[in-house]
Amino acid sequence: MTTPLSVLRRNRSRSAPAPLSPLLRLLILTQLAFNIGFFAVLPFVAEHLGGAVGMAGWTVGFVLGLRTFSQQGLFVVGGALADRCGVRPVVLAGCALRIAGFAWLGYAQRTWAVVGAVLLTGFAAALFSPAVESEVARQAVVREESGGGSRTRVLALFTVAGQTGAFVGPLLGALLLSVDFRAVCLAGAGIFVLVLAGHAWLLPQHIPGRSRVRLRGGIGPLLRNRRFLALCCAYGAYLLAYNQLYLALPAEVERAAGAQAPLAWLFALSSLLVVTAQLPVTRWAGERLSLRRSMAAGLALIAAGFAVVAVALPAGRTATAGLLPAAGFVVLLTLGQMLVAPAARAWTPDLAEDGRLGLYTGALSSVSGLIVLVGSAATGALLDTDLPPAVPWLLLAAVPAAAIALLPRPPVMPRPPVKP
Repeated sequence: MTTPLSVLRRNRSRSAPAPLSPLLRLLILTQLAFNIGFFAVLPFVAEHLGGAVGMAGWTVGFVLGLRTFSQQGLFVVGGALADRCGVRPVVLAGCALRIAGFAWLGYAQRTWAVVGAVLLTGFAAALFSPAVESEVARQAVVREESGGGSRTRVLALFTVAGQTGAFVGPLLGALLLSVDFRAVCLAGAGIFVLVLAGHAWLLPQHIPGRSRVRLRGGIGPLLRNRRFLALCCAYGAYLLAYNQLYLALPAEVERAAGAQAPLAWLFALSSLLVVTAQLPVTRWAGERLSLRRSMAAGLALIAAGFAVVAVALPAGRTATAGLLPAAGFVVLLTLGQMLVAPAARAWTPDLAEDGRLGLYTGALSSVSGLIVLVGSAATGALLDTDLPPAVPWLLLAAVPAAAIALLPRPPVMPRPPVKP
């Protein structure tokens, strides 16, 4: 009698997990270092461009948009190169480009130079991030199949490392900003110099079990993979909702408090929740929920977060009482993120072709990023309308709620023939 896969996963998650392999430890620490270096610089770019460089507001927005496009939009390219060339050369090339981009940004004073530096830093991430993420996912699956523990726990550790870096990076950047912006950029470049040296020394030339494939021939099957594209759309809805931390939430904080100062505390609350609660939440979900149900529960929590603000807005409360719905939104959104993000990454290997995990990991980010780009423009227009304040939040709540129906269902297994 065969044991259902869900029971096997539950039994594995309850047993003591095996220690992480040296490669997994390296890749998870890589994510920590990447985000420390990146977030030491990114939060201070807009102010530098508008102040020291003297760019107009629309130009600053355009430059930052170019950075996002050159990163998220080209993830699929970095993932495909990782499948073809292997993880090591793609990660090393990405680190080298990030070093050059940060150093250039620190000295750039003209618009064309700033644009070139920003494009370089974005494309660098489009190289190393999908390479690292796809290999973490592949190693997590291998570990799970050998009885070492749930793949979602490994991916949750990866998320925690990234959030820790996102928390520490701005603190480091703020300290260095007392010198000047160039010192911030050079410090970020220095972190990537250390990452480059460490990976040149520690990252294997050939990772066992990873075979290289041709660059061509993977896009067609990917575009015909309806279950994977459905996952991309659902994940894109989550990212669009998460992006409201930077669009809808600041507007609500401004309404309630009359200033943006409380926004920093709400961001810190989100990061602190992920760092402290991600692993317990992942452990709880791994023992009770399938990957689909975990994503569905996370999307439902996110929808509830928008609904909390929508319900509270007609009262028009301000000051501390007015900020409570925004805090509730941040908590529910972050809890939803803890369920959705590791589950989506853990699900991707099950939907990807053999040898194409890098391509599919990159496509997950690229397709989702395109959804966010279009959806954010629509959200910005929605927030600028004269509709009652609660209406945009209700419509935003409908996005993750509707995405639950997009989640791919398990394939229907053929029934065995009935014996006469």
